[in-house]
Amino acid sequence: MTTTVPLIYSFPEFLGVADAVADLVISAQNQTLYNTTDQKQIELIKSGQLKRPSINKTNSSISVLNQSNGNNNLNNNGSSNHNSNSNINSINNTPNHSPSHSQSGLNFNNNKSSSSNTSNLNPNTNTSSSISSSTSATTNNIEKNNKIKKEKKILKKQEIRFKIAISGGSLIKILNQGLLSKQDYIEWDKWDIYFADERLVPFNSPDSNYGQAKLEIFDHIKGDKKPKIFHIDETLIEDPQEAADDYEKQLIQNFAKKDSVKLPMFDLLLLGCAPDGHIASLFPNHGESLREKLAWCIPIENAPSGPKNRITLTIPVICHASRVAFVVEGLTKAPIIKTIMERPEKGLPSSIVNEGAAGRVSWFVDDAALNDLYDITKKKYKYLSIPEPK
Repeated sequence: MTTTVPLIYSFPEFLGVADAVADLVISAQNQTLYNTTDQKQIELIKSGQLKRPSINKTNSSISVLNQSNGNNNLNNNGSSNHNSNSNINSINNTPNHSPSHSQSGLNFNNNKSSSSNTSNLNPNTNTSSSISSSTSATTNNIEKNNKIKKEKKILKKQEIRFKIAISGGSLIKILNQGLLSKQDYIEWDKWDIYFADERLVPFNSPDSNYGQAKLEIFDHIKGDKKPKIFHIDETLIEDPQEAADDYEKQLIQNFAKKDSVKLPMFDLLLLGCAPDGHIASLFPNHGESLREKLAWCIPIENAPSGPKNRITLTIPVICHASRVAFVVEGLTKAPIIKTIMERPEKGLPSSIVNEGAAGRVSWFVDDAALNDLYDITKKKYKYLSIPEPK
């Protein structure tokens, strides 16, 4: 049995997985953009009648996207440590990575103090004038500071975006099935979409994650408001190292900018799991890629299955995400799911993530993929952002 048991949501069929994943994505979007999943509050925030709630760093009572039994502790690579006594879904314990709009105010009592002091002063002295001048300067400083803070808040509000990374394979079809019919709940223009991995093939190849996502999802987005999509440079597919370096530069530009950031933090990272146990393009028994600690994106050459050359996000980047969700369906996945959950000592990539991102990992699985698994408690998914399917 895995030492850190993730949340496992089980569904009778493919459609149930797709609907729940869509709700997860939209809930994560709302939590990131508005610090709440309450649709009434969101509408008030959008209309300007309510301020966006801020996360209290000293109190772990943050908005959650779902519910489960147990406490979840977060402390990963500098992310916030939230200990909650309420029943919360581990994937929805969101470290405070979104820009917070609450800033501690300055408390000055200079006016009161000046009034008290000047009442006893000799009017023939210049002290009263000096204090008045000092008070005026302090007031101007306060007003200037408040203006700067207000401008910073506006700037931060403009910069808040939902950063999601997706993998390929059957996950693309699940997102097609679940998301496209629920676009009224999606604010595409506030999304930054990245890829957890990519096969180094032309975009028109059925093996291209970006190519398939474009065909199945991006080309079907309604309206003029589109997401920002970050993909590999197609001209670099013949050079895995250069392709990986170039994609990492995109990540650095968007996550680090002028700041020193050890790791990027995605609001949600969606992964599949292949029958051989690989996630993204991290394969079992590929020691070097699984042990990489510093790089954000690395090349994979001579992959044991599928296209040989790829790039992939590394284990530390995956584990640093606010939420990690594995989406798995089909009877062919049952043996590997059993190994992942019951034999963590085998060191499969997803088992490493279960441990490394403990408290923020969930699995969305159909019953067929759990065919051989009996000792894991399955949970009912609670819909928060879209109506529960009947």
